[in-house]
Amino acid sequence: MKTLILGNEARVNKYRSYCQIPEDMELVFANPYLSDDEILAVCDDAEFIMSDPMGRVSGNLIANMPNLKLIHSEGVGFNGIDIEKAKELGIFVCNNQGINAAAVAEQTILLMLGLLRSVIIGDRQVRNAKQIEMKEKLMVEGIRELRDCHIGLIGFGDIAKETALRLKAFGCRVSYYSRRKKSQEEEEEYGVSYMPLAVLAKECDIISLHVPVTKETVNMINEDFLGLMKPTSYIVNTARGDIVDQEALREALEKGTIAGAGLDTLYPEPVCSDNPLLNLSEDSKDKILFSPHLGGITEGAFIRSHSTVWENITRVLKGERPVHIVNGVEKIRVK
Repeated sequence: MKTLILGNEARVNKYRSYCQIPEDMELVFANPYLSDDEILAVCDDAEFIMSDPMGRVSGNLIANMPNLKLIHSEGVGFNGIDIEKAKELGIFVCNNQGINAAAVAEQTILLMLGLLRSVIIGDRQVRNAKQIEMKEKLMVEGIRELRDCHIGLIGFGDIAKETALRLKAFGCRVSYYSRRKKSQEEEEEYGVSYMPLAVLAKECDIISLHVPVTKETVNMINEDFLGLMKPTSYIVNTARGDIVDQEALREALEKGTIAGAGLDTLYPEPVCSDNPLLNLSEDSKDKILFSPHLGGITEGAFIRSHSTVWENITRVLKGERPVHIVNGVEKIRVK
């Protein structure tokens, strides 16, 4: 009995003591960025796959693993997994829905505050013994408090809800856009109000992205959307880099269409040195606050996510349905 781990061996070993891994389970590790043929040469007879959420599990790979019963994202993202091929073959695809929502919400707030408080320039100026010059400059330019900002959340899933709760504590006005308007009771619970997307773009001081990568959301933050925003507003992305048209964002920052961006993720990953957002002019480069896609990788999130993966594998071994199925498979595949 084998589980193919398309991810980091050290990370799995760090958290395995928190998990109930079946005693006779053999773990086989492979780099998630290998080709299909290279992965199959390592292990083509596994019954289970745990995949790095940024990795790729192609339809070809799935079709050439005859014993496969379950593919599980290590995290929340699963857009790299061919869920249609898995469904066609009766193979469960699961994710860890909501497992890191609180962690990513914290990162979202951090980026908002970092932009408003000019932390990049401030840190550098203090190190250059120019603390008082920076302080005097900001006292003239003005520092907005988070509670004085109107925040717009695009998407209203688990992470957006956790973000809304934290913004509620700051006293912010929070609006959201999603394909389905929430009930009045849910809006009151999270302290939010619905706005159409274009209105959200025009009125909010900070736009925060919380949608998955789909055909509809790829590059949804494009030239047209950015053109609706206020020149004093910010974009925060703790979702996926694919959601933002990076050339359009670069132009918006260079032209002053918006004030800045806080980005926990870029496209593609690993990030390449020729990414347009890494090559802004000297006048614009400090308008972006980057973090290395660490919003959801806290210890607590990994403990919860790895525990769920092994619990789901155990369920399948017992003939039970796993939780958080994302491809609509109803029954375990029978060979």
